[in-house]
Amino acid sequence: MPAPSRRPRRPAKAAPPKRLPRSSSRPPASNRPRRPGSPAALPALPDDGLERLQKVLAAAGIGSRRACEELITTGRVEVDREVVTVLGTRVDPLNQQIRVDGERLPSPSRVVYLLNKPVGVVTTNYDPSGRPRVVDLVPTDRRLFPIGRLDRTSEGLILVTNDGELGNLLTHPRYGVEKRYLVQVAGVPTPETIESLRQGVALSEATVHAKRVTVRSQHKQSTVLEMVLDEGRNREIRRMLAALGHKVQQLKRIAVGDLTLGNLLPGQWRRLSWDEIEKLRRSAIDAVGKLPPPRPPRGRAQGPRAGRRPLGRPATSSRGRPVERPAGPGPGRPRRPGKASSWRKGPRKPPAD
Repeated sequence: MPAPSRRPRRPAKAAPPKRLPRSSSRPPASNRPRRPGSPAALPALPDDGLERLQKVLAAAGIGSRRACEELITTGRVEVDREVVTVLGTRVDPLNQQIRVDGERLPSPSRVVYLLNKPVGVVTTNYDPSGRPRVVDLVPTDRRLFPIGRLDRTSEGLILVTNDGELGNLLTHPRYGVEKRYLVQVAGVPTPETIESLRQGVALSEATVHAKRVTVRSQHKQSTVLEMVLDEGRNREIRRMLAALGHKVQQLKRIAVGDLTLGNLLPGQWRRLSWDEIEKLRRSAIDAVGKLPPPRPPRGRAQGPRAGRRPLGRPATSSRGRPVERPAGPGPGRPRRPGKASSWRKGPRKPPAD
C-alpha cells in the first residue's frame, strides 16, 4: 500500500523586528512642567463649604467677577459687620452676613413664609396633644418656627421662618412693629371704654394699651373693632377687653407692618420675596435708629487702667524723685465703706453675761 501523503509544513512566520526606542528630548512626565491653566497645576482647596467672596457676590447678581473684585478692594463689602478688602477671602454664604454698601446680600438658607392661620391650629413647635401646628401647613424640609403667637381660637396673618434675627426684630417691644387686628366683641363699647383701651388697662403683670382703636361696624349685640398694637403679650387683646367687660367673639390679625393677608384663604401661604423681608427689617431698625456696632473685646490698651501708672510702680515727680504719700486716705477722698463696713451692721453689742 502506498504511504499516505503528508501535507507540507507551512514556513514559520518571521518574528517582527524589535523596535528601537526613539530618542526624544522630551523629559519624562514626572519632570515635565505643566501648563499654568491645567487643573493639576492649581492647588487643591479644602472642601469646607467656603467660597471666594467675589464668586458669591457675582452669583448673587451684584455684577461681573471683575466688578465684584473692585467692590471688595474699595472697601464696600462687609462680612459679619467687618470690612473685607482682601481678594480671595473665603466666606460661608449660608451662615455669614454679607453686605454691599450696607445692604445685606440675599441668603439662600433663610426663608420667610406668610401664612393665613385658621382657627384650631396652634403656633407652638412642640405639642404633646398632637394638634395641628402652623409649621405643618408649610411643606418644606427646613426647620421653621412662628414669629409671635396667635392662640388656637384666633386666626389671621402669622410669619413662619428660620431667621432668628428677623424674629427678634418683629417681636421685641423695642422696635415697635405694628400689628393690626379685627376684633369682634360682645356688646357695644362706650367711648369711655375705647379711650381706656388707648390710655391703658391694668393687667396682672403690667399696664398695657392699644396704639390705635377704631370702630369698624356696630350691630345689635356685637361690635367690630380695629386695634393696632406695637407689642405682644399672652392673650393681650382678650384680657384687655375682658377687664373692661367685653368678651372677644372673634379675633383676626390682618397685618404685620406693611404686610397684609391679601387674597390668602385660611390655611394658604406664600413665600416672601427678599425685598419684602428687607422692608420689614428696615422698618424695625429705622424705628430705633441704626443699631450700634458690636463692642470690640477689651484689649491691653483699652483696659480700665489704660494710660495710668502700672500697678506696683512707685509714684515719681517730674524730676524722677519718689513721692511719699500718707498711708491713710486724704481729706478729699474718704474711705468708701465696704460690704462688711461697721455703719451698715451697726455697733457691736457686748456679749450678754
